[in-house]
Amino acid sequence: MTPVNPSSTLSEFLRTRRARLRPEDVDLPDYGGRRRVAGLRREELAHLAGVSVDYYTRLEQGRVGNPSQAVLDAVARALRLAPDESGHLHRLARPVTRPRRPTVRQQPRPSLLRLLEQLDHTPAVVMGHRMDVLAWNRAATALFGDYGALPVEERNIARITFLDPASRELYGDWATCARENVAFLHLEAGRRPDDPLLAELVGQLCLSSEEFHRFWAEHPVADKTSGRKLFHHPLAGALDLAYDTLRPADDPSQALVTYTADPDTPSDDALRLLLSWAASR
Repeated sequence: MTPVNPSSTLSEFLRTRRARLRPEDVDLPDYGGRRRVAGLRREELAHLAGVSVDYYTRLEQGRVGNPSQAVLDAVARALRLAPDESGHLHRLARPVTRPRRPTVRQQPRPSLLRLLEQLDHTPAVVMGHRMDVLAWNRAATALFGDYGALPVEERNIARITFLDPASRELYGDWATCARENVAFLHLEAGRRPDDPLLAELVGQLCLSSEEFHRFWAEHPVADKTSGRKLFHHPLAGALDLAYDTLRPADDPSQALVTYTADPDTPSDDALRLLLSWAASR
């Protein structure tokens, strides 16, 4: 499958971000009348960014060869981009040419495996930049199911979320989890536009899941760092867990993701019972 085209992705990203803004969001007068497209017009965005309409039009069409950092910063401010989105814009507009490397599936970093082995009572997985599950502990099996029962190529968080019906029962807010996955894959696609395995994953999910295709077209962009997830576990019941993503500074392409419950809460009690049951098996 052909890797993601940086120019078309830049166009899609700028159009979706322009479409989500209204004149009142950016302190522009709205003179009424029906707009042919949702959101700001190109001339309005160009005015906010301090560039000509022609220049912004060519930028949005991917026809500006090397836009300056100052211009991209101005466009990011005009679009009210979050930090992850601003970095994504810079990567799409000023792609770095890297030497091609053999396409290989990631292997878990030994230091992360050693940390994983110490987390007997904390569900944790080692996740690669394509959202592949590279390693997991027994507590993660109790919470998510046995990744080892899946073929290696199917041990992928995004793939499971969209294609395994059981995930819709497990996640208390499935749509939010699904959008977060898409946002992370978009971020990684911007970082690695020449990764054929990542492009293949996105292509397969677009073909296999109408919801993934729709979410992908919205072009959400966000890193997976920390937050909360609600679970409806078939054995433990309702669980409200915090997740944290720990990345080695010298290799951010994979991370240890942990799931913990707040102390002395019903979720803490339920998680302890679940892990105790799993250990007894």
